[in-house]
Amino acid sequence: MSHLLRRIAIAALAIAASATVGLAAERAPNIVYIVADDLGYADVGFHGSEIRTPSIDELAAGGARMEQFYAQPMCTPTRAALMTGRYPLRYGLQSFVILPDQTYGIPTDEKLLPQVLKSAGYDTAIIGKWHLGHANEALLPNARGFDYQYGPLIGEIDYYTHEVHGVPDWYRDGKPLDEKGYSTTLIGEEAVRYIDSRSPEKPFFLYLAFNAPHTPLQAPEADVETYKDIADPNRRTYAAMVSAMDRQIGDVLAALDRKGLRDNTIIVFQSDNGGVRNALFAGEGTGPKGELPASNAPFRDGKGSLYEGGTRVVALANWPGHIKAGEVDGPIHVVDMLPTLARQAGASTDGTKPLDGIDQWQAISTGAPSPRSEVVYNVEMFRGAVRDGDWKLVWNTPLPARIELFDIARDPGEKTNLAAANPEIVAKLQARIQQLAAEMKPSQFFEATFKSYLGRDAGDPVLPNTEAYYDQFD
Repeated sequence: MSHLLRRIAIAALAIAASATVGLAAERAPNIVYIVADDLGYADVGFHGSEIRTPSIDELAAGGARMEQFYAQPMCTPTRAALMTGRYPLRYGLQSFVILPDQTYGIPTDEKLLPQVLKSAGYDTAIIGKWHLGHANEALLPNARGFDYQYGPLIGEIDYYTHEVHGVPDWYRDGKPLDEKGYSTTLIGEEAVRYIDSRSPEKPFFLYLAFNAPHTPLQAPEADVETYKDIADPNRRTYAAMVSAMDRQIGDVLAALDRKGLRDNTIIVFQSDNGGVRNALFAGEGTGPKGELPASNAPFRDGKGSLYEGGTRVVALANWPGHIKAGEVDGPIHVVDMLPTLARQAGASTDGTKPLDGIDQWQAISTGAPSPRSEVVYNVEMFRGAVRDGDWKLVWNTPLPARIELFDIARDPGEKTNLAAANPEIVAKLQARIQQLAAEMKPSQFFEATFKSYLGRDAGDPVLPNTEAYYDQFD
């Protein structure tokens, strides 16, 4: 080969290599979205807990700590908000959770996050808890944009039998699966297998939804033994459950490293709501006796409540080289994650209904102030709560009505009601709640529950928790 031809060949190879590098640099990121179930705000190491969570802490130390991240007060509504980028009040999923004998789910005319990402060439998988409809195939994950599904469709399962009230709830691609083992471990191991099967040439979205540390309080004895210094048995088991989940997250991170995928993977971690502080929300027949173990300190109350303890949750985002380590300044709502992730994936949100979420990438990636000034905690037919700037109104409407106004910046624990001294602010926020109430769809939970109640035979039991849930707001 002549000197000239050799130079031409070398130049061509250099151009090809440069193009390959450019494609790699521009390749859409993988997304691993991890959700814990009923995890207390204070129950991770980076929030000062005695519970050991080294994997979560590592992600927090190297990523964005979203300390004003808001979810809905309960499981189904939060998962719906994540999947749609829209407040659950828009489609009737604002109240409670879908019970095992109820047949509704997230409406099929809502375009979900996995469908958005599939349109941009992503493989999609849900490993873990769904809880957005289980009564027919049209409501199942495989019909809603997920290529692969593994785990419980409802989620309030026994960790070893995988049953809900004696009925098995463990599936692969919508088909019943008879499998032994501790559910947290099985979910983590399946996530590792999924990552090991991935090609670096095609991006993937893995929705990794643990049922831990939801009741019933169950953990491997070896994990419980490591917390023998915790006197309260419920707290001891709960701590072991959180650590067992953290260990599986560590295995997922190791799998990403092993496959060379870590540097091109966005990881988000959040709890679906605050930890349980009211026995009413501890699970029908699965709640522990004695003190409830979760802590949402310094916030008030917990799961099911519109106070900060029910809605401000542990959350972080991590992507090496792309997300600056530090605390995000200002509020982010779970509805923001769909447009934020879609843009990073190069995916269009065409076909979704009008989004309530906004792109928060600058806040998450650089620590810039959040563009969100309003937080809609929830609006139901008997209560509502919104935040505008630092002012938060909690309005319970069953008579006698209760109106509470808090300055969240100065009083994050919501100890001082400032409503009487600020009637103009109260009126403004009440008007906003009324506006949202006028826009909301009827609650599918209450429609289904009342139909069941009215159609029951005399002497039949009322559906679990229904009357107690409503009565607590009187």
